[in-house]
Amino acid sequence: MLVVDDEVDLAQLIEGYLRKAGLEVAVRHDGVQAVAAVREFSPDVLVLDLGLPGIDGIEVCRQVRTFSDCHVLMLTARDDEIDKIVGLSVGADDYVTKPFSPRELVARVQAMLRRARTPTVETPAGWEAQRPGLVIGDLVVDESAREVYLAGEPVGLTRIEFDLLAALATRPQLVLSRRQLVETVWDTSWTGDEHLVDVHIGRIRKKLGDEAANPRFIHTIRGIGYRMGTGR
Repeated sequence: MLVVDDEVDLAQLIEGYLRKAGLEVAVRHDGVQAVAAVREFSPDVLVLDLGLPGIDGIEVCRQVRTFSDCHVLMLTARDDEIDKIVGLSVGADDYVTKPFSPRELVARVQAMLRRARTPTVETPAGWEAQRPGLVIGDLVVDESAREVYLAGEPVGLTRIEFDLLAALATRPQLVLSRRQLVETVWDTSWTGDEHLVDVHIGRIRKKLGDEAANPRFIHTIRGIGYRMGTGR
C-alpha cells in the first residue's frame, strides 16, 4: 500500500487503519515523491489525495498509469462531480470524498485487493493467430490471459476497464444495469455513485473506437445500463 496525502495527520490516520487490517503501508506527502515511490516498490493499491503540492493527484495518476497497473483510490476534499470525472478519466479506479470514514476506506481497499492484479502483456510482433476467448465481431476478449484484441491488434485496458468489458462480453445481448456492473466489477458492498460506470465505459469506447452514437460493440440502454453485441 502507498498512501499519499500532504495532511500528515490524516496520512498517519489512514496508515494506522490499514496496518490494523494487516496491510503493509508506506506514506508520502507530495506528488513527486508519490511517482518515485510507485516506481520503487510497485504497490498493489495507491491511496492518492487530489490536492498535493508539487504535482497534483490528477497528474500523479496520469504519470503512474504510464508504467503501473496498481489500483488507484483517489481522495478529494470537494464533492464536485468534475473532480471525480477527471480523476477517473486519467485512470483512477475509485474515489472517496473527504471527510470520510477510515473504515469505509479500508473496506474499499480490501475490495480492490480481492480483484486480480495482472500486468498487461504485450503481443509479439507478427501475431496473427486467432486467440481463444470471447469473440464479438472482430473484438476478442481473452479472460484467461486478461488481454483484448481488436482486428488482431492488442488494446491496452486498465484492470477496471477489462473487468467491465469482460462482464458485458460474457453476457452478449443481455442488458446489465449499472448496479449489476458495480456488483460484478467493484463489490456488492460498494456504495459510491453508480455513474462512475459511465466514465469507465466511455474510456473503453474511446480505446475501441466505438462511438456511443453509432456503437459497434457497447450499446447504451437509456435509463438502465449497457449491453454487448454487434447488432442494434
